[in-house]
Amino acid sequence: MSGKLEKMKIIAYKDAAMSDSSKVDEHSATINPETYQLDYKIEYNDKQGQGTSGSQQKFKMTKPEEFTFEFLFDNTGIIDGKAKEDIWDDLKKFKKMLVDYDGAIHQPRHFKLIWGVTLFKGRLTSLNINFKLFKPDGTPIRAVCKCSFKGSIEENIRVAKEDAKSPDLTHEKLVKASDHLTLMTYEIYEDPRYYLQVARANGLTNFRSLAVGQKVFFPPIDKGAK
Repeated sequence: MSGKLEKMKIIAYKDAAMSDSSKVDEHSATINPETYQLDYKIEYNDKQGQGTSGSQQKFKMTKPEEFTFEFLFDNTGIIDGKAKEDIWDDLKKFKKMLVDYDGAIHQPRHFKLIWGVTLFKGRLTSLNINFKLFKPDGTPIRAVCKCSFKGSIEENIRVAKEDAKSPDLTHEKLVKASDHLTLMTYEIYEDPRYYLQVARANGLTNFRSLAVGQKVFFPPIDKGAK
């Protein structure tokens, strides 16, 4: 661990691939969230025959994961020494990035959330603003924004994940200080011998020299070629 303070970032994109060329906006937290929540849900068909006492739960679908956290907006000057009249401008900019309809793509935007080794890609499902502190005249100067995102992946990756013949899932990880490619490969595929395939997929010429914060892509692998 480097001990370096890293701020959570929300980056907005025009397309699901989230390429650098489609980036349109970015927001960094003034104070990092104290907690965040990941939810995973599986749905089953639970229809029960008439006159029976129970039924077998049959798999229907795995719902996209959900990521929820809170951002603090504070213009009292207590946090950064920069007091402002109110928080409306900051909130409007934040809401515009997350919620507003983008005329160029005819829908709200796609988002990437980054905090240290945490990387989440998805779409906003809800934004709740809770005003916490006011001036004597009722002007709000502190608010907490609760944001919920639902996981979203590119269509080609979704197909690979759902293909029963696919040898494994597709992953993207950020390199931590203690990581090396063989260990990361083992964590994904339960076999470190596929590290050469991972190196080729990422264009790595020296797999022993990974940079902290570097993104490594782990594709579906061919178990016949190690």
